Amino acid sequence: MQKEDRYSDELNEILELGSAETDSGIRVLTVIGQIEGHFIAPEQNKTTKYEHLLPVLVEMEESKAVKGVLILLNTMGGDVEAGLAIAELIASMNTPTVSLVLGGGHSIGVPLACAAKHSFIVPTATMTLHPVRATGTIIGVPQSLRTLEEMQNRICDFIVKNSRISLRRLKALMTEVGNMVTDVGTILGGEQAAEEGLIDGVGGLKEALATLKEMIEKEDESSYNR
Repeated sequence: MQKEDRYSDELNEILELGSAETDSGIRVLTVIGQIEGHFIAPEQNKTTKYEHLLPVLVEMEESKAVKGVLILLNTMGGDVEAGLAIAELIASMNTPTVSLVLGGGHSIGVPLACAAKHSFIVPTATMTLHPVRATGTIIGVPQSLRTLEEMQNRICDFIVKNSRISLRRLKALMTEVGNMVTDVGTILGGEQAAEEGLIDGVGGLKEALATLKEMIEKEDESSYNR
């Protein structure tokens, strides 16, 4: 009966929070679809709710049973502040973290991928870079443009700090014209994203798990020596 209850709890955690635990102490966290933040997205949209992820990440950082976190990403953008909040929390964790981009890393998905201590992207996945967008009522005053520019700068600074790309190159890719139909920006394939320095390397689940386990071993050795 206890085994069935444990299975039921694990299944609910996967369904509700997109989180699962392996026997080796690695927690899997999924960030899929649109990042839902201050506003509730339409019911038909696949969303990842940041108010769910934040406490889960804190629990992972504090739990002695969690030795490492594998973050699976397939994002379609969403709430910029919410996505950046998740990325900042991941970047500030002591627990070993590895991200794996599957399918796509659109807009705010880029800093989410960079936030982990090591990042991978599968060859068929893409990273989409474009300037910050605004929805809803926009007041036609200089402060509105300044607010968007400041938000853009915070995102760019985070990406540069947590990857190998330069600020100048990042902004050039974000504002490139002619790469995206009816839009401004750049879509990078897996190999391109690694070459540009946005992602640490091209690989799949095997490579991501191997790197995470290596990081965990080094962390264990460091703790033992202390």
